[in-house]
Amino acid sequence: MKVVVAHNRYREAIPSGENVIVDTEIGQLRESGVQVVPFQRSSDSISSMGGAQKALLPIYPIYGLEAQKDLAAVLKAEKPDVLHLHNPYPLLSPWVIRTAHAHNVPVVQTVHNYRQVCSSGLYFRDGHNCRDCRGKALGWPAIKHKCYRGSAAQSAIMATTLAVHRPTWHSVDRYIALTDKIAAHLVDYGVKPERIVIKPNGLPDPGTPEALGEGFLYGARLSPEKGLGLLLDAWQRHPVGSLGLLRIAGDGELRPLAEQAAATRSDVVYLGPLDKAGMIAARNASAVVVATPTWEDVLPTVILEAMSSGRAVLGTAVGGIPYMVGEGPEAAGWLAAPDPAALAAVLPAARDGAAHAARQARERYLRHFHPDVLTKRLIEIYADMSR
Repeated sequence: MKVVVAHNRYREAIPSGENVIVDTEIGQLRESGVQVVPFQRSSDSISSMGGAQKALLPIYPIYGLEAQKDLAAVLKAEKPDVLHLHNPYPLLSPWVIRTAHAHNVPVVQTVHNYRQVCSSGLYFRDGHNCRDCRGKALGWPAIKHKCYRGSAAQSAIMATTLAVHRPTWHSVDRYIALTDKIAAHLVDYGVKPERIVIKPNGLPDPGTPEALGEGFLYGARLSPEKGLGLLLDAWQRHPVGSLGLLRIAGDGELRPLAEQAAATRSDVVYLGPLDKAGMIAARNASAVVVATPTWEDVLPTVILEAMSSGRAVLGTAVGGIPYMVGEGPEAAGWLAAPDPAALAAVLPAARDGAAHAARQARERYLRHFHPDVLTKRLIEIYADMSR
């Protein structure tokens, strides 16, 4: 089995769970004997482009000529069984799907967000969930509200790209939906259910979990949709010290909010942005990992990391989080509505039940998110496409 993995990497300065997942999946496939040919571009390269290249940059999402030429050469030389696409924007363009089909190579795409419909990919703007572009031939609301990178011009380019490539997206041979919510999004977009399989992302097994720590850890980009404000509102409804310690890790526009909370409450510590080793240490020092986005977050990597490390999860009941945490006797933790009062009501239960839920989290990871389970499923998808 030979697979070309196509991915436009997000900027390294902004931590990307999607980059981590792509790298991890490539490693897992190679360990299983699959020949992987990476075909990747990085958004970091944009800053070093020459003037002529930068002048053409606005049309890259619609049609990246250089990427198509390079991909065609790879397909001719490697003759892969499948092309597996992740993120095509901005340097690859969805046109890579057409290029692959022109060389009789079937295409599988893992859907990490909602960008078939939404220019930002989030179904979220101005602090609330938004589906204003759903069902529209052209996403005028995205242009009006500057949904892509805060720019009306760039939003117009992305909205046009989505309109132009609607037939392209409908030609994908097999979609990998990370959760049932993504599968429903694709069906709503017009993809036939038989062309969709649900397979979540997974992470390598870090081994036997460290002894359980104490308190809660929030580690995410400090932006409004990630729910830091929601968590702090809920936390402040409890007396200082009654819930243990809340550690906050990350950086972003809400950093002043984290710093203020740490300055005014002795049970809140702001750790700043952490590297991989720092996040592991912070997670091991904690008992519960908190993921409280208010947008329809697809499959937060922070939850996968928590479960694999044997840490309980407290999450908001949005997007793919209920799918990840589960329910009943095998649940990896607790869910709450994205509301301060609802979250505040669950915090004591998470404090008191962390040890039991942590064991359940590790077991759920082994059953549903371990590489041995997911890589086998991915290879089966490839084999089905190759046939």
